[in-house]
Amino acid sequence: MSQPPFAPLETKFDRDTALGILRDATKGADDGELFIERRRSEALMFDDGRLKTASYDASEGFGMRAVRGEVAGYAHSTDMTEAALRRAAETTQLAVGDGGGTWADAPEGTNTKLYTDEDPIAGAAFPVKVETLREIDDFVRALDPRVIQVSASIAASLQEVEILRPEGTSVRDVRPMTRIGISVIVEQDGRRESGSSGGGGRIGLDGLLDPADWQDRAREALRIACVNLEAVPAPAGVMDVVLGPGWPGILLHEAIGHGLEGDFNRKGSSAFAGLMGQQIASKGVTVLDDGTIPDRRGSISVDDEGTPSARNVLIEDGTLVGYMQDRQNGRLTGGASTGNGRRQSYAHIPMPRMTNTYMLGGDSTPEDIVADLKDGIYAVGFGGGQVDITNGKFVFSCTEAYRVENGKVGAPVKGATLIGDGATALKQIRAIGNDPALDPGIGNCGKQGQWVPVGVGQPTLMIGGLTVGGSAT
Repeated sequence: MSQPPFAPLETKFDRDTALGILRDATKGADDGELFIERRRSEALMFDDGRLKTASYDASEGFGMRAVRGEVAGYAHSTDMTEAALRRAAETTQLAVGDGGGTWADAPEGTNTKLYTDEDPIAGAAFPVKVETLREIDDFVRALDPRVIQVSASIAASLQEVEILRPEGTSVRDVRPMTRIGISVIVEQDGRRESGSSGGGGRIGLDGLLDPADWQDRAREALRIACVNLEAVPAPAGVMDVVLGPGWPGILLHEAIGHGLEGDFNRKGSSAFAGLMGQQIASKGVTVLDDGTIPDRRGSISVDDEGTPSARNVLIEDGTLVGYMQDRQNGRLTGGASTGNGRRQSYAHIPMPRMTNTYMLGGDSTPEDIVADLKDGIYAVGFGGGQVDITNGKFVFSCTEAYRVENGKVGAPVKGATLIGDGATALKQIRAIGNDPALDPGIGNCGKQGQWVPVGVGQPTLMIGGLTVGGSAT
């Protein structure tokens, strides 16, 4: 059952009192806000032919912040009382010191709604969700006798926030999120391999629970698992690599996107620091971070400081033209927020974070790009990876990849890892496909212990001279 709308400055706090406390906490500061949140989430996991876990969580709390220069005071609590607000203000005010700050202009207002505000948890009855998971399990097992295990999950959450600023303005946002995931393990001749697929976004559960939707995802998970049954050990060495469209943009997100976040560049710790206006990528490469795409997983009507989300160009035709900023880092570098101030919850301070980060398409067809690959790897699926922000070096494992020789796609390969650094990889992009695509809505991004939902995307790309780690002898 859905709860009444979240109106904490009417039901939890007296608005005028809360505003007075916030003003006292931020007196002499540059910036600050009161961030109030209510969140509910539900997750179901079906494994080994039975409902393995079912969880429901509900929480609410507030975070108060005062910013003075590079210093931020932050206090948070689950105690939604005036007394807790006053205690938080005492802690927050310590960061202001003797004051003397120059107060920043408030964010502009917006009436934009990029997603539904309906409660996705209440969108389907619990028995319906369980039965859907059971149907997924039965469906996949009936497709192929080699299937020995099926895992399927459904998750839904609703985050409701209100952000009060010392000027007296406030903004509310209601943020739904849903996701479905399917993993399959197949066995043949004593060899076991896995495949997975999923999707979601800031949408209701209705579409994800439709058999026409989840059956396609189930077939895709099984297809990947069966491909991997035929995989041979991946070669090793320096070679050209073609990346498929959509989800492989996770490499772009990690190896390049984090390096374009404002805090890393202000502190000089990014491989891209000090390069504004310079050519950092091949001609034709244009990269955006866009939080305004309706219903996407990484989209936000307003960020967690109250700034409207935006479509920000980061790299244009190979030239670095922008960073992603929150209010503090934008101000400290002589600019403004780009709508990228995000936080995991009320218990976390905001920082510059990506939303939906993707590369625009080019003129080449995917077929021509692969045909031009003389000796290399065609990677269309990625798993985990590691990136060093200071130098952009990355290591990514491929979940689906193929050997290509003389433009012909050959056998799938297993155990391939891609090794390189973002700055070099950008300059070695040799072809850009005309098939840009976004991921299916499954991404999460971690930074300094905080996790937020994100989107990624790209067209088919050829990158020259990447190091491929493999197991072939």
